[in-house]
Amino acid sequence: MTTILPALTGENFTVIADLAETIWTEHYTPIIGAKQVAYMLNKFQSVSAIQNQVEKGISYYLISFQDTYVGYFSFSIEENHLFLSKLYVLKSARGNKIGKAALSFIEEQAEALELNKIKLTVNKYNTNAIKAYEKIGFINIEAIVQDIGNGFVMDDYVLEKNLG
Repeated sequence: MTTILPALTGENFTVIADLAETIWTEHYTPIIGAKQVAYMLNKFQSVSAIQNQVEKGISYYLISFQDTYVGYFSFSIEENHLFLSKLYVLKSARGNKIGKAALSFIEEQAEALELNKIKLTVNKYNTNAIKAYEKIGFINIEAIVQDIGNGFVMDDYVLEKNLG
């Protein structure tokens, strides 16, 4: 059984930071390299970075499967859409429809907020994620390159799903 819980405490943020280190190191090192992974984990997924994001209005959630934390996601409310900033599941837990449950929850949140679309960014070389998002109705609307400092960039596609 998949359970989604709001991440509101420092203890939750520590769990997320630990999950991020495991997931990102395993998944993104072959795509963007160890140095960029370490930089991005520190800049975006450390306990203090998560705390700062939450203070700025970004919502974080933990995903539990069979009473074990297996992933997390975060989103923010933008002008006319919900922006899904992060959605990550441990490799060992994939294939259990956990991502699908999380996306269903995210869609419900968007609809409750009266937002008619969800946008996200995904690394151009993260082909499995791109295929999974497209399979559930996301479309590629543009390619972007964002400078994130320290000589690194995020080379992404912007995907969008219209709701309703």
